[in-house]
Amino acid sequence: MDNLLVGKTAIVTGAARGIGAAIAGCFAQEGANVVLNSRSDSTALKETIAAIEANGGKAVASVGDVGDARYVPSLVATALERFGTLDILVNNAGVIKDRPLAFLKESEWDEVMNVNLKGAYLCSKAAIRPMLQKRAGRIINIASITALSGRPGQTNYGAAKAGLIGFTKSLAREAASHNVLVNAAVVGLIDTRMTRQIPRDTLEQICGMVPLGRIGTPRDVANVCLFLASELSSYVTGTTINVSGGGYI
Repeated sequence: MDNLLVGKTAIVTGAARGIGAAIAGCFAQEGANVVLNSRSDSTALKETIAAIEANGGKAVASVGDVGDARYVPSLVATALERFGTLDILVNNAGVIKDRPLAFLKESEWDEVMNVNLKGAYLCSKAAIRPMLQKRAGRIINIASITALSGRPGQTNYGAAKAGLIGFTKSLAREAASHNVLVNAAVVGLIDTRMTRQIPRDTLEQICGMVPLGRIGTPRDVANVCLFLASELSSYVTGTTINVSGGGYI
């Protein structure tokens, strides 16, 4: 451990498992206090927090929907009340509702937009206020290469993630004068519960199109987020870092 985040407090949304859990664990390893958000008080959330604590980290859960404006203020309040500060926000929470546009239900469009894009807006708006006051902070948005290259059946998801990239760039300009840095990690094919459901032959075909020739791990994403959350990235804002093994060049 290099203690890159000692004394910092981070909120990670969608942190029960997968990429979010890896980010939370990585930050805790580097000394951060971590607030893990999840839509439900699941076994996975409890196991992730237990694993962080077993390794000497400090973590607390906050259960709720990031797309709900009534919930989000309590998420930020949890960080401030438990740890006294809020330094880092990772907008990772997301859902997919894949369907060709001709058959895409309005409710499926709305849910994806509500969690993936509105959730980032609500959380960032609540989190940025204490950051602006102390003139320091990091906001990291987890986007997707679907926003850059498109993918059949993901018009809602692609639109939400593309919107998140635009949101990142504009907020970075707004917040730069107060030393609040805003960046995005644009994620490709990562080994998560969702990708494990892809048939093996299809997954091998997809990996064959990735220049590095393998599927990424949640830790690959967490490492990039650690860079963006730490002082190593003190002159980096408004950018998108592609974490796709070269899948989008």
